[in-house]
Amino acid sequence: MKAKKLMKAIVWTKYGPPDVLQYREIEKPTPKDNEVLIRIFAAAATKGDCEMRKLNFPLMIRIPLRIYVGLSKPTRVTVLGGYLAGEIEAVGKEVKQFTVGNQVFGFSGLQLSAYAEYICLPEEGAVIIKPANVTFEEAAPVALGGLEAVHFLRKANIQPGQKVLINGAGGSIGTFSVQLAKYFGAEVTAVDSAGKLDMLRLIGADHVIDYTREDFSKSSQEYDVILDVVLKSSFSKIINSLNENGICLLTNPTLLKMIRGIWVSTTTNKKVIFEFTNPNTKDLAFLKELIEAGKIKPVIDRSYPLQEVVEAHRYIETEQKKGDVVITIKEL
Repeated sequence: MKAKKLMKAIVWTKYGPPDVLQYREIEKPTPKDNEVLIRIFAAAATKGDCEMRKLNFPLMIRIPLRIYVGLSKPTRVTVLGGYLAGEIEAVGKEVKQFTVGNQVFGFSGLQLSAYAEYICLPEEGAVIIKPANVTFEEAAPVALGGLEAVHFLRKANIQPGQKVLINGAGGSIGTFSVQLAKYFGAEVTAVDSAGKLDMLRLIGADHVIDYTREDFSKSSQEYDVILDVVLKSSFSKIINSLNENGICLLTNPTLLKMIRGIWVSTTTNKKVIFEFTNPNTKDLAFLKELIEAGKIKPVIDRSYPLQEVVEAHRYIETEQKKGDVVITIKEL
Protein backbone atom coordinates (compact mmCIF):
# COMPACT_ATOMS: atom_id res chain seq x y z
CA MET A 1 0.00 0.00 0.00
CA LYS A 2 1.45 3.35 -1.08
CA ALA A 3 1.89 6.06 1.52
CA LYS A 4 -0.31 9.09 0.93
CA LYS A 5 1.42 12.17 -0.40
CA LEU A 6 0.93 15.20 1.79
CA MET A 7 0.90 18.96 1.27
CA LYS A 8 0.68 22.06 3.45
CA ALA A 9 -2.66 23.84 3.67
CA ILE A 10 -4.71 26.14 5.86
CA VAL A 11 -7.53 24.08 7.32
CA TRP A 12 -10.83 25.73 8.25
CA THR A 13 -11.69 23.99 11.51
CA LYS A 14 -14.92 25.74 12.53
CA TYR A 15 -16.95 28.91 12.00
CA GLY A 16 -15.55 31.93 13.77
CA PRO A 17 -12.63 34.40 14.06
CA PRO A 18 -9.33 34.16 12.11
CA ASP A 19 -7.83 31.74 14.64
CA VAL A 20 -10.09 28.95 13.37
CA LEU A 21 -7.73 28.73 10.37
CA GLN A 22 -4.89 26.32 11.13
CA TYR A 23 -1.70 25.49 9.23
CA ARG A 24 -1.59 21.71 8.72
CA GLU A 25 -0.58 18.86 6.46
CA ILE A 26 -3.35 17.23 4.46
CA GLU A 27 -3.51 14.75 1.61
CA LYS A 28 -2.26 16.02 -1.74
CA PRO A 29 -4.96 15.69 -4.42
CA THR A 30 -4.65 13.50 -7.51
CA PRO A 31 -6.20 14.71 -10.79
CA LYS A 32 -9.08 12.83 -12.37
CA ASP A 33 -9.05 12.11 -16.10
CA ASN A 34 -10.56 15.54 -16.93
CA GLU A 35 -8.58 17.53 -14.36
CA VAL A 36 -5.27 19.32 -14.01
CA LEU A 37 -3.12 19.35 -10.88
CA ILE A 38 -1.92 22.89 -10.19
CA ARG A 39 0.95 23.76 -7.91
CA ILE A 40 -0.32 27.01 -6.40
CA PHE A 41 2.15 29.87 -6.10
CA ALA A 42 -0.30 32.57 -4.99
CA ALA A 43 -3.89 32.82 -3.80
CA ALA A 44 -6.05 35.85 -3.12
CA ALA A 45 -7.22 36.41 0.46
CA THR A 46 -10.54 38.19 0.21
CA LYS A 47 -13.28 39.83 2.21
CA GLY A 48 -15.49 37.04 0.92
CA ASP A 49 -13.15 34.48 2.53
CA CYS A 50 -13.51 36.31 5.84
CA GLU A 51 -17.29 36.34 5.51
CA MET A 52 -17.32 32.66 4.59
CA ARG A 53 -15.07 31.82 7.54
CA LYS A 54 -17.67 33.32 9.90
CA LEU A 55 -20.68 32.53 7.69
CA ASN A 56 -21.42 36.22 7.96
CA PHE A 57 -24.10 36.42 5.26
CA PRO A 58 -27.77 37.32 5.06
CA LEU A 59 -30.00 34.49 6.26
CA MET A 60 -31.17 33.49 2.78
CA ILE A 61 -27.53 32.82 1.81
CA ARG A 62 -26.24 31.59 5.17
CA ILE A 63 -28.68 28.66 5.51
CA PRO A 64 -27.93 26.96 2.15
CA LEU A 65 -24.20 27.61 2.62
CA ARG A 66 -24.25 25.96 6.03
CA ILE A 67 -26.07 22.97 4.59
CA TYR A 68 -23.47 22.75 1.83
CA VAL A 69 -20.32 23.34 3.92
CA GLY A 70 -21.34 21.63 7.17
CA LEU A 71 -24.00 22.25 9.81
CA SER A 72 -21.90 22.41 12.99
CA LYS A 73 -18.48 22.94 11.39
CA PRO A 74 -16.90 22.83 7.92
CA THR A 75 -16.86 19.23 6.70
CA ARG A 76 -17.51 19.27 2.95
CA VAL A 77 -15.26 22.29 2.35
CA THR A 78 -12.30 22.51 4.73
CA VAL A 79 -9.85 24.79 2.89
CA LEU A 80 -10.79 28.35 1.94
CA GLY A 81 -9.57 30.41 -1.02
CA GLY A 82 -11.16 30.59 -4.46
CA TYR A 83 -8.72 32.64 -6.58
CA LEU A 84 -5.28 31.42 -7.54
CA ALA A 85 -2.31 31.37 -9.87
CA GLY A 86 0.22 28.61 -10.33
CA GLU A 87 1.80 26.03 -12.61
CA ILE A 88 0.34 22.79 -13.93
CA GLU A 89 2.21 19.83 -12.48
CA ALA A 90 0.14 16.96 -13.90
CA VAL A 91 -2.81 16.45 -16.25
CA GLY A 92 -5.49 13.78 -16.54
CA LYS A 93 -5.46 11.53 -19.60
CA GLU A 94 -8.46 13.29 -21.19
CA VAL A 95 -7.05 16.83 -20.84
CA LYS A 96 -6.38 18.54 -24.18
CA GLN A 97 -6.05 22.29 -23.46
CA PHE A 98 -3.19 22.25 -20.95
CA THR A 99 0.20 20.62 -20.60
CA VAL A 100 2.62 20.22 -17.72
CA GLY A 101 4.46 23.48 -17.08
CA ASN A 102 1.67 25.83 -18.20
CA GLN A 103 1.36 28.86 -15.94
CA VAL A 104 -2.31 29.50 -15.20
CA PHE A 105 -4.70 31.60 -13.14
CA GLY A 106 -8.39 31.45 -12.34
CA PHE A 107 -11.22 30.54 -9.99
CA SER A 108 -11.77 27.25 -8.18
CA GLY A 109 -15.55 27.47 -7.76
CA LEU A 110 -17.52 26.16 -4.78
CA GLN A 111 -14.81 23.68 -3.83
CA LEU A 112 -12.59 26.68 -2.82
CA SER A 113 -9.34 25.01 -1.55
CA ALA A 114 -6.78 27.55 -2.84
CA TYR A 115 -5.11 28.11 0.57
CA ALA A 116 -2.92 25.09 -0.15
CA GLU A 117 0.13 23.99 -2.09
CA TYR A 118 -1.87 22.05 -4.69
CA ILE A 119 -5.35 21.93 -6.17
CA CYS A 120 -7.11 19.86 -8.84
CA LEU A 121 -9.47 21.68 -11.19
CA PRO A 122 -11.46 20.54 -14.21
CA GLU A 123 -10.00 21.41 -17.61
CA GLU A 124 -13.27 23.17 -18.53
CA GLY A 125 -13.31 25.30 -15.36
CA ALA A 126 -12.57 29.02 -15.07
CA VAL A 127 -8.80 28.63 -15.56
CA ILE A 128 -6.64 29.96 -18.40
CA ILE A 129 -3.00 30.70 -19.20
CA LYS A 130 -1.56 33.50 -17.03
CA PRO A 131 -0.74 36.91 -18.56
CA ALA A 132 2.95 36.91 -19.41
CA ASN A 133 3.69 40.36 -17.97
CA VAL A 134 2.47 39.90 -14.39
CA THR A 135 3.65 37.81 -11.47
CA PHE A 136 1.72 34.93 -9.93
CA GLU A 137 0.90 37.26 -7.02
CA GLU A 138 -0.58 39.84 -9.38
CA ALA A 139 -2.52 37.23 -11.39
CA ALA A 140 -4.13 35.45 -8.44
CA PRO A 141 -6.85 38.05 -7.62
CA VAL A 142 -7.82 38.87 -11.22
CA ALA A 143 -10.60 36.28 -11.29
CA LEU A 144 -12.24 38.02 -8.32
CA GLY A 145 -12.21 41.78 -8.79
CA GLY A 146 -11.65 41.63 -12.52
CA LEU A 147 -14.52 39.29 -13.32
CA GLU A 148 -16.93 41.16 -11.05
CA ALA A 149 -15.97 44.48 -12.62
CA VAL A 150 -16.31 43.19 -16.19
CA HIS A 151 -19.66 41.57 -15.46
CA PHE A 152 -21.32 44.62 -13.93
CA LEU A 153 -19.82 47.36 -16.07
CA ARG A 154 -20.83 45.54 -19.23
CA LYS A 155 -24.41 45.47 -17.93
CA ALA A 156 -24.31 49.27 -17.91
CA ASN A 157 -23.07 49.45 -21.52
CA ILE A 158 -20.84 52.41 -20.65
CA GLN A 159 -20.31 54.91 -23.44
CA PRO A 160 -17.37 57.30 -23.86
CA GLY A 161 -17.87 60.50 -21.87
CA GLN A 162 -20.42 59.10 -19.44
CA LYS A 163 -19.98 59.94 -15.77
CA VAL A 164 -19.41 56.87 -13.60
CA LEU A 165 -19.14 56.83 -9.81
CA ILE A 166 -17.65 53.84 -8.01
CA ASN A 167 -18.60 53.71 -4.34
CA GLY A 168 -16.06 51.62 -2.43
CA ALA A 169 -13.44 51.99 -5.15
CA GLY A 170 -10.40 51.01 -3.08
CA GLY A 171 -10.93 47.25 -2.85
CA SER A 172 -10.50 44.43 -5.33
CA ILE A 173 -13.68 45.00 -7.35
CA GLY A 174 -13.32 48.77 -7.09
CA THR A 175 -9.73 49.03 -8.35
CA PHE A 176 -10.48 46.87 -11.38
CA SER A 177 -13.71 48.82 -11.98
CA VAL A 178 -11.94 52.18 -11.99
CA GLN A 179 -9.52 50.96 -14.64
CA LEU A 180 -12.18 49.22 -16.74
CA ALA A 181 -14.52 52.22 -16.65
CA LYS A 182 -11.63 54.38 -17.89
CA TYR A 183 -10.90 51.82 -20.61
CA PHE A 184 -14.55 52.09 -21.71
CA GLY A 185 -14.10 55.89 -21.94
CA ALA A 186 -15.93 57.07 -18.82
CA GLU A 187 -15.18 60.02 -16.56
CA VAL A 188 -14.66 58.24 -13.26
CA THR A 189 -15.29 59.42 -9.70
CA ALA A 190 -13.89 57.08 -7.03
CA VAL A 191 -15.24 57.13 -3.47
CA ASP A 192 -13.36 55.61 -0.52
CA SER A 193 -11.38 56.55 2.59
CA ALA A 194 -8.55 59.11 2.58
CA GLY A 195 -5.74 56.55 2.71
CA LYS A 196 -6.77 55.05 -0.62
CA LEU A 197 -7.26 58.21 -2.67
CA ASP A 198 -3.69 58.60 -3.96
CA MET A 199 -3.73 55.02 -5.20
CA LEU A 200 -7.07 55.62 -6.94
CA ARG A 201 -5.65 58.66 -8.72
CA LEU A 202 -2.66 56.59 -9.85
CA ILE A 203 -4.86 53.95 -11.48
CA GLY A 204 -6.84 56.56 -13.41
CA ALA A 205 -9.68 58.03 -11.35
CA ASP A 206 -10.54 61.53 -12.64
CA HIS A 207 -12.04 62.60 -9.31
CA VAL A 208 -11.73 61.15 -5.82
CA ILE A 209 -13.95 61.64 -2.77
CA ASP A 210 -13.10 60.87 0.86
CA TYR A 211 -16.42 59.59 2.16
CA THR A 212 -15.45 60.47 5.74
CA ARG A 213 -15.31 64.17 4.78
CA GLU A 214 -17.74 64.50 1.90
CA ASP A 215 -21.09 62.92 1.02
CA PHE A 216 -21.19 62.53 -2.75
CA SER A 217 -25.00 62.45 -2.69
CA LYS A 218 -25.17 66.02 -1.37
CA SER A 219 -23.47 67.36 -4.47
CA SER A 220 -25.51 68.58 -7.43
CA GLN A 221 -23.53 66.22 -9.66
CA GLU A 222 -25.55 63.42 -11.26
CA TYR A 223 -24.09 60.25 -12.73
CA ASP A 224 -24.95 58.00 -15.64
CA VAL A 225 -23.77 54.91 -13.76
CA ILE A 226 -23.10 54.21 -10.08
CA LEU A 227 -21.38 50.98 -9.11
CA ASP A 228 -21.95 50.32 -5.41
CA VAL A 229 -19.52 47.88 -3.82
CA VAL A 230 -20.29 48.96 -0.24
CA LEU A 231 -22.93 46.94 1.59
CA LYS A 232 -23.50 49.73 4.14
CA SER A 233 -24.16 52.54 1.65
CA SER A 234 -27.53 54.29 1.50
CA PHE A 235 -29.68 53.05 -1.36
CA SER A 236 -31.73 56.26 -1.48
CA LYS A 237 -28.62 58.44 -1.76
CA ILE A 238 -27.34 56.37 -4.64
CA ILE A 239 -30.63 56.46 -6.56
CA ASN A 240 -30.99 60.22 -6.02
CA SER A 241 -27.48 60.77 -7.44
CA LEU A 242 -28.36 59.12 -10.75
CA ASN A 243 -29.55 61.12 -13.71
CA GLU A 244 -33.02 60.50 -15.12
CA ASN A 245 -31.96 57.42 -17.08
CA GLY A 246 -29.12 56.36 -14.80
CA ILE A 247 -28.08 52.83 -13.91
CA CYS A 248 -27.26 51.54 -10.42
CA LEU A 249 -25.10 48.41 -10.19
CA LEU A 250 -25.22 46.55 -6.86
CA THR A 251 -22.51 43.95 -6.26
CA ASN A 252 -23.51 43.02 -2.69
CA PRO A 253 -27.20 43.83 -2.27
CA THR A 254 -29.28 43.06 0.78
CA LEU A 255 -32.78 41.63 0.31
CA LEU A 256 -34.27 45.04 1.07
CA LYS A 257 -32.09 46.72 -1.56
CA MET A 258 -33.11 44.12 -4.12
CA ILE A 259 -36.80 44.73 -3.41
CA ARG A 260 -36.32 48.50 -3.60
CA GLY A 261 -34.26 48.08 -6.76
CA ILE A 262 -37.07 46.19 -8.48
CA TRP A 263 -39.48 48.96 -7.45
CA VAL A 264 -37.20 51.71 -8.83
CA SER A 265 -36.66 49.83 -12.09
CA THR A 266 -40.41 49.31 -12.47
CA THR A 267 -41.65 52.80 -11.58
CA THR A 268 -38.93 55.08 -13.02
CA ASN A 269 -36.60 55.35 -16.01
CA LYS A 270 -33.70 54.46 -13.73
CA LYS A 271 -32.46 50.90 -13.69
CA VAL A 272 -31.08 48.86 -10.77
CA ILE A 273 -29.06 45.76 -11.66
CA PHE A 274 -28.05 43.05 -9.20
CA GLU A 275 -27.12 39.44 -9.90
CA PHE A 276 -24.44 36.86 -9.28
CA THR A 277 -21.37 36.84 -11.50
CA ASN A 278 -20.77 33.68 -13.52
CA PRO A 279 -16.97 33.23 -13.73
CA ASN A 280 -16.02 32.13 -17.23
CA THR A 281 -12.95 31.76 -19.42
CA LYS A 282 -14.21 34.25 -22.02
CA ASP A 283 -14.13 37.12 -19.52
CA LEU A 284 -10.85 35.89 -18.06
CA ALA A 285 -9.35 35.98 -21.57
CA PHE A 286 -10.64 39.54 -22.04
CA LEU A 287 -8.96 40.59 -18.77
CA LYS A 288 -5.77 38.80 -19.78
CA GLU A 289 -5.68 40.77 -23.05
CA LEU A 290 -6.13 44.07 -21.23
CA ILE A 291 -3.41 43.21 -18.71
CA GLU A 292 -0.95 42.16 -21.41
CA ALA A 293 -1.73 45.37 -23.33
CA GLY A 294 -1.03 47.46 -20.21
CA LYS A 295 -4.60 48.77 -20.04
CA ILE A 296 -5.26 47.48 -16.52
CA LYS A 297 -3.01 46.28 -13.72
CA PRO A 298 -3.84 44.40 -10.52
CA VAL A 299 -3.28 46.45 -7.36
CA ILE A 300 -1.58 44.42 -4.62
CA ASP A 301 -1.53 45.91 -1.14
CA ARG A 302 0.21 43.21 0.91
CA SER A 303 1.31 39.60 0.60
CA TYR A 304 1.60 37.05 3.38
CA PRO A 305 3.15 33.57 3.41
CA LEU A 306 0.75 30.65 3.74
CA GLN A 307 1.59 30.22 7.41
CA GLU A 308 0.32 33.76 8.11
CA VAL A 309 -3.18 33.53 6.64
CA VAL A 310 -4.62 34.41 10.06
CA GLU A 311 -2.77 37.74 9.99
CA ALA A 312 -3.95 38.34 6.43
CA HIS A 313 -7.57 37.88 7.52
CA ARG A 314 -7.08 40.21 10.46
CA TYR A 315 -5.72 42.88 8.15
CA ILE A 316 -8.56 42.49 5.65
CA GLU A 317 -11.08 42.95 8.44
CA THR A 318 -9.61 46.38 9.28
CA GLU A 319 -11.16 47.46 5.91
CA GLN A 320 -7.98 49.40 5.12
CA LYS A 321 -6.65 47.24 2.29
CA LYS A 322 -5.91 48.90 -1.04
CA GLY A 323 -6.80 46.57 -3.87
CA ASP A 324 -5.92 42.98 -3.03
CA VAL A 325 -4.19 40.92 -0.35
CA VAL A 326 -2.31 37.86 -1.60
CA ILE A 327 -1.09 34.64 0.02
CA THR A 328 2.23 33.40 -1.34
CA ILE A 329 2.67 29.65 -1.31
CA LYS A 330 6.05 27.94 -1.51
CA GLU A 331 6.91 24.32 -0.93
CA LEU A 332 8.59 23.84 2.43
